[in-house]
Amino acid sequence: MPFDQELSTSLLDWWLAHGRHQIPWKRTAQGRAPASQQLLNPYPIWVAEVMLQQTQLQVVLPYWQRWMERFPTVLALAEADEQEVLLLWQGLGYYSRARRLHQGAQQFLKTYGQGLSDDGFDRWPRDLESWLTLPGIGPSTAGSILSSAFDLPFPILDGNVKRVLSRLIASPTPPARNSKELWALSEQLLSREQPRNFNQALMDLGATVCTPKNPSCQQCPWSEQCAAYASGDPVAYPVKEAPRELPFQVIGVGVVLNDAGEVLIDQRLNEGLLGGLWEFPGGKQEPGEAIEVTISRELQEELAIEVQVGEELISLDHAYSHKRLRFVVHLCQWRSGEPQPLASQQVRWVKPQQLNEFPFPAANARIIAALLARLHPEEGTAAA
Repeated sequence: MPFDQELSTSLLDWWLAHGRHQIPWKRTAQGRAPASQQLLNPYPIWVAEVMLQQTQLQVVLPYWQRWMERFPTVLALAEADEQEVLLLWQGLGYYSRARRLHQGAQQFLKTYGQGLSDDGFDRWPRDLESWLTLPGIGPSTAGSILSSAFDLPFPILDGNVKRVLSRLIASPTPPARNSKELWALSEQLLSREQPRNFNQALMDLGATVCTPKNPSCQQCPWSEQCAAYASGDPVAYPVKEAPRELPFQVIGVGVVLNDAGEVLIDQRLNEGLLGGLWEFPGGKQEPGEAIEVTISRELQEELAIEVQVGEELISLDHAYSHKRLRFVVHLCQWRSGEPQPLASQQVRWVKPQQLNEFPFPAANARIIAALLARLHPEEGTAAA
């Protein structure tokens, strides 16, 4: 038996006994795992695959369930307000994924909407190129949708698969610089008879056995052929890039209240990871600058208002993949100037109790809780 066929067979046998068969978007309406060639609704799979980009399955599941209850079809998502989309995504991170999914649904309907139904999938595209034209969909996401929904032989290469294949061949090169070889290997191993099951098995192997730390090599169907296991140190693979120190910045934030007790928030521009979300205004502290001066200056530059910077409300650290931030938040009293969105989409005065109606970055949840606790101790304690 050829090497690739032997590996494919052993992986599929392992998956039948140990795979994750309860993933809701990969089951039929009757709750059963689909038979070979049986079609599945591509839309729930599309949503799930985008959510799973850089996020683990157990985190995604409740978000996906709420999403499908609110936006059960492509049409429902396409017609939704972007703010509602972002609010439903709140806490899942990488918010550009939500915006692209929303934009993708609108683009999809323009192209395929005539006669498109949710129980007949004949009009859904079955080629890689069509899916790659949609925002936020790369080759691995497209391959996973096509293999999962239509049982078509398209390879995948997500984070779990990169780790499994890098260990299988003990690649001396970090996956980011070895994608061509890993893509070729994924396609070589792919079962043409059962691509849906094979791709799911490959992801399940990485998620449950070939884990980043403490892999369960004794339970792996590929351990005898795995070069990393043979080396005696499988955790040394995939080879990591040389670590780089993340830049650190201090951000001065102003929670601005007016005489009516309303708080000022602004909506970020639709760009970057947090585009379209709401936030409390502020900006970077300059070298040698007092944080109170930072806040006063940023609010004047970004909103054209004058404030009196008061006591500190909260200070918190938040790490992103590309930088570390410390938010130093002060209560401020509005003094003069009509707030202008000079560096944002729009600004609003809202009642503090209304803040949960707006999608905020995760780092703002503690700021909101601290504000409510300061203004209304009993409510703030409950909210925290």
